[in-house]
Amino acid sequence: MLQRREVVSKLMLSRGYSLVVSSLGNPTYDLAATGDSAGNFYLWGAMGGAPALGLGLALARPDRRVVVLAGDGEMMMALGSLATISAQRPQNLALLVLDNQAFAETGAQTGLTASGIDLAAIASAAGFRRTLSIWQESEIEAMAEMIFRDPGPVFGKVEIAMSEDAKVFPEWKGEVLAKRTRQYLLNS
Repeated sequence: MLQRREVVSKLMLSRGYSLVVSSLGNPTYDLAATGDSAGNFYLWGAMGGAPALGLGLALARPDRRVVVLAGDGEMMMALGSLATISAQRPQNLALLVLDNQAFAETGAQTGLTASGIDLAAIASAAGFRRTLSIWQESEIEAMAEMIFRDPGPVFGKVEIAMSEDAKVFPEWKGEVLAKRTRQYLLNS
């Protein structure tokens, strides 16, 4: 299986000026490990909210690519957002789910995707323009192309191994993140 931190690092090499919203926990630590950026919006403590925030940003700035980086637990809490995103059809929005089939932040309890729930199939059924699931390193380039270039909404799922990477703690104050994201979007 793919290693979460390595995959995120390789994918972010293709991001260009994309705004990346990360959900709490490992997606945020992994994004921060690639280097902090004003184009990173870390959504601390709002599990289930990252896809909706990404949608709002994509609708507000249709000229900018918005990528939501989330875990499978986050996405399970936000299934309703898939229908809302599909109904809005933002061409600049991509969701990228790191699926380790566990709730890693709370003790690695078995997650719902371990029982066969296929998040990419759910996104497809909701009406996403394209979905892609990957398991191998040779597929990372195709995932990067889809999430950063293909017309959205698109949904990517990366099957990853459980891992205990060092936590990289980026900025966590909401008012600081909101201000710097606003400036980033106004100035770039």
